[in-house]
Parts: sequence; C-alpha cells; structure tokens
Amino acid sequence: EIIMASISLSIDEVNNLSYEEFVSVFGSLFEQTPLISAAVWSHRPFESRESLYNALCNFVDSLPKAGKEGLLRCHPDLAGKLAHHGTLTPESTAEQRTAGLLELSTAEQSELDSLNEAYKQKFGFPFVICARENKAAAIIAGLKLRQNHSAEEEVKEAIGQVCRIAWHRLANLALDSSGAAAKL
Repeated sequence: EIIMASISLSIDEVNNLSYEEFVSVFGSLFEQTPLISAAVWSHRPFESRESLYNALCNFVDSLPKAGKEGLLRCHPDLAGKLAHHGTLTPESTAEQRTAGLLELSTAEQSELDSLNEAYKQKFGFPFVICARENKAAAIIAGLKLRQNHSAEEEVKEAIGQVCRIAWHRLANLALDSSGAAAKL
C-alpha cells in the first residue's frame, strides 16, 4: 500500500489556493515538473478533481513532441541509481516500493538495468509505467513489449502512463466531487 501524505482538499479549497500554494501542493503530480501545475492554476475554478486532472493532462497533451519527451526525461529509471542511492522523490520511492522494484533479486535487477538501458538508447528517455498499477514482473514484461513500439507510439504510451501516475498522486491530495477521499 502507498504511504504518502494525503491532505484531502475539497475542490473549493483547491480553487481558493493561491498560485504559490497550488504549485506547492500539486507541483509533484508530474515528476520534477511543477510547471504543469503552474500552467493550469489559471484555469480555476475547477468543477471537480476530475476537471483538474483533465486540465493537467490536456496541458501535457498539448505539448509539442520535444516537450513531451522532456517531461519523460524527468522520470527516473525504475529501480535505477536514484532508487539505490535513496534520492528518488518521496512519491517515486513509495510507488516503486509498492511495485516491488526496490526488493528485486540480483538477477531481476540486472535484467531490469539492461532493459532500461536498451530502452533509453532506443527512445532517448527512461521507461515510464504507472508502478501503482503494476508489480515488478508486469513492469519487466511491459518494458520488453514496449521496446517494439515506434518512437511515436512510445511517446503516446509513456505520456499516458505519466497521466496515470499523476491521477494516483492527485487522488491522494484532493477529494472527489462527492467529498470522498481516493480509494486506490
């Protein structure tokens, strides 16, 4: 289970956040990229957590290819050097731990390192998958499968995964329109 701060703001509380507060609260939804939250602050008021999520993902989808690839490059390698040095963001640490990526056997770690490197050589950015929705074996299988994608297919798939990650992170921070906390 993911253990992370959960502040559960109502949509009215979200809409009343100052720019600085909004970016502070939501700046980590997209790995190392608070610009996305900063860009959508001006779209307030949001009708719901889902409309905030849609605004965030619409901004990401509107980026040119280079912007999308830049966003993907902000993600760490799964179970990579940052994980081993303990320097991942708190969100990534919790997500990778839940997926079992921080407890791999030596053989699994070696295979993942090799696959990660081949993927980065082919696409120019790290493999991104929503770790909260997958376990280590499924992540490794997905990495093998997605190496067969074209660059265009993979940017689209990886950006979709980035948005899935953001959804789970957002669900920890904002209540849904019924006032209920996330059930992840």
